[in-house]
Amino acid sequence: MAVALEIDDLHAWYGESHILHGLSLRVEQGQVLTLLGRNGSGRTTTLRAIMGLTGARKGSIKVHGTETIQLPTHQIAQLGLGYCPEERGIFASLSTEENLRLPPKLKSRRGKVMSEDEIYAMFPNLSERRHSPGTRLSGGEQQMLAVARILRTGADILLLDEISEGLAPVIVQALARMITQLKSQGFTVLMVEQNFRFAAPLADHFVVIEHGEVVESFTAAELPAKQALLDELLSV
Repeated sequence: MAVALEIDDLHAWYGESHILHGLSLRVEQGQVLTLLGRNGSGRTTTLRAIMGLTGARKGSIKVHGTETIQLPTHQIAQLGLGYCPEERGIFASLSTEENLRLPPKLKSRRGKVMSEDEIYAMFPNLSERRHSPGTRLSGGEQQMLAVARILRTGADILLLDEISEGLAPVIVQALARMITQLKSQGFTVLMVEQNFRFAAPLADHFVVIEHGEVVESFTAAELPAKQALLDELLSV
C-alpha cells in the first residue's frame, strides 16, 4: 500500500522550547491513524509541524513522497493536506454556506472534491443551518462545518485535532460515521483524540507519544494485547 504521509526524526520548536524529539511515523493511503498521549505530550504539535505552523523544524516530512520540511504552509496544503484544528476557525461574520465556500480548491486535488450537495447529504444539520451565522451554530455543527470545508478542497489527507471533544454523544456518533465513510472513499486520516472510545473502532493504527517521542506503535488487531500498557501510558 502506498504511503501517504511519512515522518522521520522530526524535531520541532516553539521559540526556544524543544517540543518534538525525533518523532517518526508513517500513515498509509486510506488508513486511519490515531495519535494517543497525555495532554502536553506533543500530539497537536505533531499536526502543526506537519503543516509548517510551529517554529523551527528539523527532520523529514514527506507527503505523497514529496519532502516538505522546507516548504511554507500554503505549499504543503497544496500537496493534499487538510488541517482541522481544535479551535475550528469558523468565521462569525460569514454564514454556514459562506464558511463552506471560503477555502479554494487545491490545484493537485488528489482526493475527491465533494460538492455542496454531497456535503449537505453527509451533514444534514448544515443544510438546515446554511444561512445561519457561523458562530450561531452549536459546537457540534461548527465541528461538522470545519471538516466539511476541507472536503470541498480536494485534500485527501485529513489532520483532525480532537474533533469529538466536548460534543454530545449523538454528534460524536455522526462524526464516527463520517470518518468511516471517508475511509471507504480512500481518504487518509491522522487524528489526535483523547476520547479513546471514539477512536478505537475507527483506527487502523495507533501511535502513543510521550514528551515528543513515539513510545509505542501498534495495529488495531494488537489493541487487546496492548490495553494494559495503554492504561499505564495514558493513565486512563
